Parts: sequence; C-alpha cells; structure tokens
Amino acid sequence: MTGTEPRVVIADDQALVRTGFRMILTSGGIDVVGEAADGAEAVAAVRELRPDVVLMDVRMPNLDGLQATRRILAESPRCRVLMLTTFDLDRYVYAALAAGASGFLLKDVTPEHLVAAVRLVDTGDALLAPSITRRLVARFASGDHDREPAAPAIHRDLTALTPREREVLTLLGRGRSNAELAEELTLSEATVKTHVARIFAKLALRDRAQAVVLAYETGLVAPGDPAAGSPC
Repeated sequence: MTGTEPRVVIADDQALVRTGFRMILTSGGIDVVGEAADGAEAVAAVRELRPDVVLMDVRMPNLDGLQATRRILAESPRCRVLMLTTFDLDRYVYAALAAGASGFLLKDVTPEHLVAAVRLVDTGDALLAPSITRRLVARFASGDHDREPAAPAIHRDLTALTPREREVLTLLGRGRSNAELAEELTLSEATVKTHVARIFAKLALRDRAQAVVLAYETGLVAPGDPAAGSPC
C-alpha cells in the first residue's frame, strides 16, 4: 500500500467479465493496469506490471487461479490476490486462503462492494466478510472436502505467543474486526493493532486470512463453533 489508489490486474477467462470489472473499478477511481485470460497470463502480467492487487478467477484454462496465486505470491509477496468465484462453496477457496490469497468474492458482487474489497485488501487487511468466507473456512478445515493435494497446510508453533496474543488470534479466527476485538477485550484499537502485528510477525502470517486458516488448523477455533459462523 503506497497511499495512492491500488493498481489492479483482472484475471478471468471471460472477456465480458473482465470488461465489466474494469468499468466498475475505473469508475471507482481504481487503476486497472492489465488483464489476463488465464492463470499463466496472470503470472506474466504481475511479473511485468507489478500491480498491488489481482482479481483472480478460480476456474481458468491452462493454469487455474489457485496455481497462479501460488506462483504470483512466491514471486511477488507484496501483491494481494482477491479470488473470484461463481460458487459460494468452491472447493478451491480454502486452499487459496492457505496459499496466501487475501479473500474471495462471488462474481455477482455489487459494484460498491467490489471497489471497497479491492481497497480493503490493498491495505493489507483480508476480506473476511460476508460471513460466507468464515463458513467456507470452517467447512474446509473440518476435512469435509477434497483438498487439493498441493495445498499447503499452515502449521506454526504457537508457543511464541503470549496468552493475550493467543486470545487475539482465537478471535481473529472467528472473523472479528479490530473494532470488535477492542470492544470484546476492552482494549484500544491501537493496542489491538499492535497485538495483531506481533502475532503476524511471530507466526510469519501474511494477513488476517491466513490467521483464520491457522486458527482452524491448530484447533484454536473448532469447525462449527457458533462464534465463528455456522458451516451450514
């Protein structure tokens, strides 16, 4: 995040979808610097154009969005990937979050939500709303799916965390915002941000999306936990 509007690459195999998203983002003041019709083109576009955010379709020919996400983040770790899917329970989503994607959107997202989502992930935050993201993580973390064989499970040593940091991580896993964390723990938002930053540094996490995955992977939050959102 540079303090200016994010530079975006749109990767989708449907030209009309790319055109529609370009028009929405451009009208919202966001600079669309490139487009890609498949995952391989997306990787090449990021390598050449160095965007801040990639809108990445999950299902594309030649190289799918999940594989492209892994390659992009391996080469450009500061880039943020926002996954696009037609299906609210797409089997790739959990693996994409584990691979470092900063969240996902359904393709029928409203123009206002799309623009806001791109700006949100550009700040280094993760798109954990609407609540369907939390339901997806819970469902996939429960093992009730066919996980992609190459999807890396996130396993970190939590012993480096203080009791307060474990508490914060647990609430992150339940999808709490900084404001909600501050209210629940009776802390200032500045203090909450400090705790979150320390957790990310100690556990080498990219953002809140990976924090959610980690909370489930390590059992801090159990799939089906009502506080984390029902998986149904």
